[in-house]
Amino acid sequence: MNVDIQKIREDFPILSRTVYGKPLVYFDNGATTQKPRLVVDALVDEYYSVNANVHRGVHYLSQQATELHEASRETVRQFINARSTNEVVFTRGTTESINLLVSSFGDEFMEEGDEVIVSVMEHHSNIVPWQLLAARKGIAIKVIPMNDRGELLLDEYEKLFSERTKIVSVVHVSNVLGTVNPVKEMIATAHAHGVPCLIDAAQSIPHMKVDVQELDADFLVFSAHKIYGPTGVGVLYGKEEWLDRLPPYQGGGEMIQHVSFEKTTFNELPFKFEAGTPDYIGTTGLAKALDYVNGHGIEQIAAHEHELTTYALQRLKEIPHMRIFGEAAERGAVISFLVGDIHHFDLGTLLDRLGIAVRTGHHCAQPLMQRLGIEGTVRASFAMYNTKSEIDTLVAGIERVSKMF
Repeated sequence: MNVDIQKIREDFPILSRTVYGKPLVYFDNGATTQKPRLVVDALVDEYYSVNANVHRGVHYLSQQATELHEASRETVRQFINARSTNEVVFTRGTTESINLLVSSFGDEFMEEGDEVIVSVMEHHSNIVPWQLLAARKGIAIKVIPMNDRGELLLDEYEKLFSERTKIVSVVHVSNVLGTVNPVKEMIATAHAHGVPCLIDAAQSIPHMKVDVQELDADFLVFSAHKIYGPTGVGVLYGKEEWLDRLPPYQGGGEMIQHVSFEKTTFNELPFKFEAGTPDYIGTTGLAKALDYVNGHGIEQIAAHEHELTTYALQRLKEIPHMRIFGEAAERGAVISFLVGDIHHFDLGTLLDRLGIAVRTGHHCAQPLMQRLGIEGTVRASFAMYNTKSEIDTLVAGIERVSKMF
């Protein structure tokens, strides 16, 4: 990356703190990223100077807050290259975005015996909502298998389609294996069968260019907090022709046009799906985070993270009894591993004592763990502010813990 990493790190105050007397090494970016000062400053500034409920007020503050909120929607539209802001629905995160889509799409377009195709490497948030729909409506869930390298078997995917297939819902980048799935090709396959496709971009949006028109995605979801923004804010992108056909997910204020006790008519897009007061402060934070990423260049960030991941894989493989899960040709900035017979929880706990923050457990992907034949892993996930020297610290920490066992 052509930018100064140390200068970037200065934008993130938390990175200069210590944990148990050691400098913090933060490798849990797959769970949430840290926030640059300008994002937090924007939240504070809006609360102190512009705070008023949006869309409803004739007074100055309300109009100003509304302008900021809708400007944020335009920032998101540009970032993912949607055709219109009508296609950008604000939610509380990836999980709510998927639940919204499953509920509305399932109610409108699916009945008993209909099928959804997902993959073996899905996060629970792209499994459980479909299971709830299955319990409610009797739909069937079909699963795309993978090979031992952690790559989806596209020939098997093709065979899963039938006349009862109504939607494909698949992750862009695995939060465990780092596999970058060939979603453009998978979307084209779905479309050849007349089936729409939902892409879970929670783990791809911070790390690579995601263009919904280039992918031809029908729906795409992500969270602000994974891309240096605040928690509790997310996005559901949907092609306008699909969102027009879907019923609302929740009822209340904001999503209505006219209400009487006899009948209610619903608001236009995207407000039909945004019942109640939105997190209009959080959407400003998301827009600031996207501006921050744009300022450094998503291609430059991707190149830096690729270099980091390649270096980390090389260094980790030097450790005796190291087992790395996922060897896909196309992979993102996440590495899951185990060392010998050391339990992932023990390894993670002892690394924490050295100031190294990693994630341990099944990573909300228990079906994938079953496929791998393990209970869980240690996961190191990287961001634009991480460095090779931090990876050296991780490797030294693992070697130190290994000697204890």
